Amino acid sequence: MAVGSGAAYRALYRTLLTRIDPEVAHHWAFSAMRAAARVPPAVPVLRRAFVEHDPRLRTRALGMDLPGPLGLAAGFDKDGAGVEALAHFGFSFVEVGTVTALPQPGNPKPRLHRLVDDRAVVNRMGFNNSGAEAVARRLRQLRAVPPRHPVAVGVNIGKSKVVAEEDAAADYATSARLLAPYADYLVVNVSSPNTPGLRALQAVDKLRPVLDAVRTAGDAAAHRHVPLLVKIAPDLGDDDVDAVADLALELGLEGVVATNTTTGREGLRSHPDAVAAAGGGGLSGAPLRERSVQVLRQLSARAGDRLTLVSVGGVETADDVRERLEAGASLVQAYTAFIYEGPGWARRVLTDLAASRSRRESDRSAPGHR
Repeated sequence: MAVGSGAAYRALYRTLLTRIDPEVAHHWAFSAMRAAARVPPAVPVLRRAFVEHDPRLRTRALGMDLPGPLGLAAGFDKDGAGVEALAHFGFSFVEVGTVTALPQPGNPKPRLHRLVDDRAVVNRMGFNNSGAEAVARRLRQLRAVPPRHPVAVGVNIGKSKVVAEEDAAADYATSARLLAPYADYLVVNVSSPNTPGLRALQAVDKLRPVLDAVRTAGDAAAHRHVPLLVKIAPDLGDDDVDAVADLALELGLEGVVATNTTTGREGLRSHPDAVAAAGGGGLSGAPLRERSVQVLRQLSARAGDRLTLVSVGGVETADDVRERLEAGASLVQAYTAFIYEGPGWARRVLTDLAASRSRRESDRSAPGHR
């Protein structure tokens, strides 16, 4: 599918893909991407179609030199099965996970629902993944033979469902020990609404031992300093956002990922029956935009440039990416827009972003500009 085929993909999505169970559709699409990337002659074709190479987009953050600021958020590739393939679809970095120390099947199906009128998705996946040991094995294989087109890899870790809250720090540390050697950065996820009790770990008195344990275990296992971030929910109150930022600064974390999905359902366009049918879980997509930007601005005001901020939630256009960068983000992630807009989405966004930067450079260099 050509880069400029966004309208065609949207038509296909509405007429065909919305008739398929969302989790099945995701499995088929991701399998197709991985299959295409395994055919050597297809790789240069994919990269010509889907990767933006404009040098004005180059970004440095978290010790990484990246071709651009846009990455794929956690949740798409839970098991680290298609990192290289996803790089061929325009993402400068891929955040794998959420990975738990113990393998787990996740919540009962159906557990993924679309709210098309809102360009949103409701998920209650429940951290379904093959476990930290299996994911570490895949990432070790990825690192063993450096790919021709390297991609930065973040690893998002969460609490195993069967582990009690009082044992959370040790559980997270197990994942960090297994995965840190293969990660460009680690993210502690304490903000998914789909693991009972997980969000309680955002309270600073409970979060502190988790972050301490992850930092110690990860750095020791990797024999280097691994950048560490914490991912927070949009549903946190402003005081709690400040408290997490203060804790991250106190502990010397590299940054914050803001924000995860929301349990709120306010202001949706979808019919109430459709919202009710989607059930509980985390809402992602366009409705998160306003709150995600609010949290980003608050974190930036609180921490300045002392924390690397990764903005996610409701990112759909180049203007969205630019707004996040201007509001203090160093990196921007997306997921739901990729589902709604198709494989050429990242390229289209980055092409527009590069064009806007070119226009600004031209304006600044024009005679009479001050």
